[in-house]
Amino acid sequence: MSQQQPPTSDDCPVANGMPMLGLGTWQNDDPDACSTAVATALETGYRHVDTAQAYGNEEAVGDGIERADVPREDVFLATKVWIDNLAHDDVIETTKASLDRLGVDSVDLLYVHWPSRTYDPEGTLAAFDELYDEGLIERVGVSNFQPEHVEEAVEIADAPIFANQVELHPLLPQEGIRSACAEHGVEVVAYSPLARGEVFDVPELSEVAEKHGASEAQVSLAWLREKGVTAIPKASGEEHIRDNWESLALDLDEEDVAKIDAIGRTDRRVDPGFAPW
Repeated sequence: MSQQQPPTSDDCPVANGMPMLGLGTWQNDDPDACSTAVATALETGYRHVDTAQAYGNEEAVGDGIERADVPREDVFLATKVWIDNLAHDDVIETTKASLDRLGVDSVDLLYVHWPSRTYDPEGTLAAFDELYDEGLIERVGVSNFQPEHVEEAVEIADAPIFANQVELHPLLPQEGIRSACAEHGVEVVAYSPLARGEVFDVPELSEVAEKHGASEAQVSLAWLREKGVTAIPKASGEEHIRDNWESLALDLDEEDVAKIDAIGRTDRRVDPGFAPW
């Protein structure tokens, strides 16, 4: 993969105001390491950071944003309301607590983390609408929603449903969810876009990577970009943060995309007992 200069923040495509490559922070629960990773990512060029109440690192994420030499208004910040907090009043209360931990007045995107446990479409989404109307959140998102849940949320919520965040990678292409989201004008955000490291052991991805002088991770991220999907790979070390970022310099051709599409596996890496599928 030849490139003269590493990508800058201007090189990252944007989907309706959301940078299409972001930093995931799941399991990055060491405060110093998490804060450093966020600051490193932002100074590398990332402008999209994703966290959640359940990750236990919102304060560290906020510290990292504060440490970076990047204005807050240039950072697309997302968090998620956990499944125990989805009753109407709990959504309001815990979101305000998330804002306090993050050290911000608002977030760019707030997700329903899963349509599970205390999730009630009417009550939960009404609370999201109130937060949206108050300007505490800029966009309403859902996560781990199946097509029927997306359709229901679009019908019930007054605010637009901006994005659905799901596990999505070359080994779990999620065609049905991508199609449903496209039908309703909902962006798709991929968590675990590297299949928790499994992409490094897929021959088709290795062949494309060798062809371009790239890594399998970069190939996977470039493939998602070709599909119009935003990716938020988790990375804590500087090397992985930079390697993922440099995927922006990789352009796949039709042959590459066809080879990856033909992998034909359905390898779900995230499958808790409360999942809706």
